[in-house]
Amino acid sequence: MNETYEIEIRVIKRVLAIMVGLIVIAFFASDNPKAWALGYIFGGLIGILNFIHLGKTIEMAVTMNAAKAQAYTSSRYMLRYLTTGVVIAISLKADYLNGLAVIIGLLLVKFVIFSIHVFSSKEYFKRIFKRREDN
Repeated sequence: MNETYEIEIRVIKRVLAIMVGLIVIAFFASDNPKAWALGYIFGGLIGILNFIHLGKTIEMAVTMNAAKAQAYTSSRYMLRYLTTGVVIAISLKADYLNGLAVIIGLLLVKFVIFSIHVFSSKEYFKRIFKRREDN
C-alpha cells in the first residue's frame, strides 16, 4: 500500500466517525433530524469523493511533464469546484436536505486534515503555551 492510500483511509475513517456523531446529535437536538442527517450524509460523501479525486489527481500529475500536469490539475480543480457548487445548489433547493448540514459535511474533510496536523504537532502546542518573555 502506498502512503497516499493510507492517509486517505485514515482521513475517511475520521470523517465517517464525525458524521455519525453529528447525525446522532441531530436526532437529539433538532426538530427535523432527517433533513440534518441526509445533509450530513450527502455533503460528507461528496466531500470524501472530492478528497479521493484530489488524491488521484495528484498521483497522476506527478507522472506528467510540468505543462501537461498544470493543465490536468487545473481542469480537475475546476471539476471539483463545479461539483461542490452543484451540491450546494441542490441542497438549497431540496426541502429534504438541510443546507447548513450539507456545507458542514463538505467541510468535514478539511476539518479532519487540519485537526490531524494540529493535534499531532508537539511544536504547535509548545508555541501556544510558551511565555512571551521566553522569545
